[in-house]
Amino acid sequence: MAPAKKGGFTAAAANYIEDRTSISGAVKEFGRKIFPDHWSFLLGEVALYSFIVILLTGTFLTFFFQASMAEVVYNGSYVPLKGVSMSAAMSSTLNISFEIRGGLLMRQIHHWAALLFVAAIGLHMLRVFFTGAFRKPRELNWVIGFTLFILAMAEGFTGYSLPDDLLSGNGLRIIDGLIKGIPVIGTWTSFLLFGGEFPGTAIVGRLYTLHILLLPALVVAFIGLHLVFVVIHKHTQYAAPGRTEGNVVGYPVLPVYAAKAGGFFFIIFGVIALIASLFTINPIWNYGPYDPSPVSAGTQPDWYIGFADGALRLIPPGWEFVWLNRTWSFNIIVPLVAIGVFIVLVWFYPFIEAWITGDKREHHLLDRPRNAATRTAIGAAGVTFYAALWAAASSDIIAVHFKVTMEGVIHAIQAMAILGPFIAYFLTKRVCIALQKKDRSIALHGFESGRIVKLPGGEFIEVHEPLDEYERWRLVSFETYEPLMVRPNDKGKITLGTRMRSGLSRWFFEDRIVPPSRGELESSSGHH
Repeated sequence: MAPAKKGGFTAAAANYIEDRTSISGAVKEFGRKIFPDHWSFLLGEVALYSFIVILLTGTFLTFFFQASMAEVVYNGSYVPLKGVSMSAAMSSTLNISFEIRGGLLMRQIHHWAALLFVAAIGLHMLRVFFTGAFRKPRELNWVIGFTLFILAMAEGFTGYSLPDDLLSGNGLRIIDGLIKGIPVIGTWTSFLLFGGEFPGTAIVGRLYTLHILLLPALVVAFIGLHLVFVVIHKHTQYAAPGRTEGNVVGYPVLPVYAAKAGGFFFIIFGVIALIASLFTINPIWNYGPYDPSPVSAGTQPDWYIGFADGALRLIPPGWEFVWLNRTWSFNIIVPLVAIGVFIVLVWFYPFIEAWITGDKREHHLLDRPRNAATRTAIGAAGVTFYAALWAAASSDIIAVHFKVTMEGVIHAIQAMAILGPFIAYFLTKRVCIALQKKDRSIALHGFESGRIVKLPGGEFIEVHEPLDEYERWRLVSFETYEPLMVRPNDKGKITLGTRMRSGLSRWFFEDRIVPPSRGELESSSGHH
């Protein structure tokens, strides 16, 4: 009998794959990649691991859910709804909740993971925005990430609408109204989507196809693209002594980072499972099957879609008129346009900022938000606008709980949506500039020690202690940029676009604080 080859079947299989794919080179290259270990970089991982949980639990649910609007009579174990007519989708969801072992837990894990998925992407993008991680060469990755955010919201909404209960039906009714409010094509689009007059006969099946096939495939594709660009461009990192552009300080993927990431995945999964086991979400048995007549107050979509509902509530009444034998509903058109413009501006912000600043260099070190005052103020204004629309979706809940008039709540949030971004911009920029001035003062004069000394002349002063080299470096290691100069083009003319770009550049860099020079720092060190 011939002796077994060293390594046995595993080695043979590995050699077989290597001979035909040469995959070892890619594995070695990826394994050597360095990832920084700052806690804020975990937000992207939370999103990724939440999506994996969504895929696992969603696969379980697909075995039992029936994506049909055919009318059936419920005869399951939930007594209050026994004998009630409802869609097969609603009936199968109740069966998953009460008949299938572990079904309710899986439903709740799936739903909580979806909420965490969207929230983690949103927080991750805020971190990227406020630290300037979207700058060259990562502009395209910002577009990919924001596209993922929109796909995640679409994925959540399609899944939320599948049970065909009263809550999801009301949400679909709002979508139907939005679509029908679009001039010329609205009615035809609604009929095509719903398979007839609302609620139609096909909407659940079509949403189900989107939810389990098209949208997940797009999400997986964009996550793959996002990770590929992260590997190609290397990771951004926070500035520190010894760190230079492109010199990432952290741990390699294999074996350190892979082990940490694996453990973190199980922590995320465990936390989601714990929340799902302790806190009920989307109890469709309390709402009952969809019926357009018993629309109840307090019916709201999941938080991430609240901005769209809130935008509709903030529009004053009477914004409709008839023209060319068609009704033009500006109470729907205006919110759609406003939200669309907001999304487009966020989508292409890296290119807009690069055009305004004229900065064409690569950036691998992150900014402190205070050192990019205008960008931070713009972000605060955008968050305030989003928060106002989001709060408006709960206007009825606010009015009931605080015992105030509905009109008063709407008027207050209208003012917040219009004036709030300007106030947030001004206050945030003033705070950032004040913090820059404080950093400059501390770098030059040291920090307050709390020790009071009496001078020979009788004057009392507080002694300032000098900073160590690391802290001083952290306060002064940022770059300032000059506004773009107005220059004529090749034909010797100064165009309107050039003037506008120069004006925007002056606005972006106004009130900037220049970090202390080396001479100033050496002079202050000698004084200390």
